[in-house]
Amino acid sequence: MSVHDMANAGRTHEILTARRAGLVGCTTCGKVHPLDTRVCRRCGAALQSRDETSLQRVWAWLIAGLVAYIPANVYPMLITQTFGKRQESTIVGGVIELVHHGSWGVALIVFVASVVVPIGKFIAIAWLAISVRSRSAADGHTRQHVYEIVEFIGRWSMIDVFVVAILAALVQLDFVASVNPGTAAVSFALSVAFTMLSAQNFDPRLIWDAYEADDT
Repeated sequence: MSVHDMANAGRTHEILTARRAGLVGCTTCGKVHPLDTRVCRRCGAALQSRDETSLQRVWAWLIAGLVAYIPANVYPMLITQTFGKRQESTIVGGVIELVHHGSWGVALIVFVASVVVPIGKFIAIAWLAISVRSRSAADGHTRQHVYEIVEFIGRWSMIDVFVVAILAALVQLDFVASVNPGTAAVSFALSVAFTMLSAQNFDPRLIWDAYEADDT
């Protein structure tokens, strides 16, 4: 056996998956069974080595999130009234206004949570869905890290909606001052929810199948 063959053999051993070992794991309780087992013996859940419809749901929810994200940036996120004067602010408009008032820290948080994170999630989920179906320069570990990052930061995307909800609840002084959520708040919340569902429907086991395919 040549050095190259030994290196490839070692790499294949490192990425040994349950299916390659003739096993299937329950996604509900984690118990491992022989590959031909159909029902989990511990919790009774149906066993499936791979979810073949996973990517279809991923793309469906991702496109829905993209569609909802457009009005979230076009329509006002926040509607404020001060002494009868009405002012509407979009996400980006609100960030610019915060910068003009010298609130650089708050502006940065809102910009990252409302613009950078959602767009980054769209790109990351689309890249994962494409990479597991085609040869990619990234290995399975890189794909797995991207997937974990998407899962972790998803919950923080709602920070803009939380700020609007808190302001709307606290600042209600009738004619003097009032804050109300705009149309974009609903669209943004839906966009975040759809992208979270897109990430949750992604079957991470497909990552290692793609990794094995890259080795062949």
